Amino acid sequence: MIPLASPRPAQLGPLLARCRLARGWSQQRAAAELCAAAGVPTLSRHEVSRWERQRRVPGGFWLGWLAAVLDVPLVVLAEAAAATRRAGSTRATGPGRTAAVGARPAGRTGPGRTGGTTRGGGARARTTG
Repeated sequence: MIPLASPRPAQLGPLLARCRLARGWSQQRAAAELCAAAGVPTLSRHEVSRWERQRRVPGGFWLGWLAAVLDVPLVVLAEAAAATRRAGSTRATGPGRTAAVGARPAGRTGPGRTGGTTRGGGARARTTG
């Protein structure tokens, strides 16, 4: 287990990076270990990077797996995640996530996705006249 010397909760990003580096892992390796443990094949090193740079804060699902994979008590990670959320506006990610202050809605847009809105066009939108 990684010793944690700070009496107050650390910011989550630097804590995750420190724990990962203490194991000698790259972000890619950390992502692979998390995928293997959680049985979810879609986590990438980019998401690990976002967590470490505090662009996003992992939700409860990923915090649990981070605790298991990095061998850090879940309460330590949860306190650090809460401190990070209090310090600034970030997005929580993963199943069981909670919305952070200033976060945008979690809808996705892109090819074939409309983010909950409807667009005209296509075979279904034809009108008879």
